[in-house]
Amino acid sequence: MKTLIILATTSLFTLFSSNPIDDDCTCKGFKLYGKIKIVENFPDLTVKVVENFPDLKVKLVENFPDKCGQWKMVDNFPDTKIKFVENFPDVTIKYVENFPGKP
Repeated sequence: MKTLIILATTSLFTLFSSNPIDDDCTCKGFKLYGKIKIVENFPDLTVKVVENFPDLKVKLVENFPDKCGQWKMVDNFPDTKIKFVENFPDVTIKYVENFPGKP
């Protein structure tokens, strides 16, 4: 009985605390760094901007967006296309000036 309770508690903890970002800084196979394009239709990922408890801290850069959380906004040839949403995002972000990446 104790084992079942521990397993149920662990499963609930994993369900509610799991970060959708993989160790290689991807979500659903799409990079969360590099050249990013904002679209309205057919996004690779949906994103919500939050102030507290983000999945990813994002710094907007002009050059060399090659580390986790560094985004260069582009209109052509993006690595990942995103759409900003208010409900049911794939990932939540917070814009920062320093220390981008997973919190």
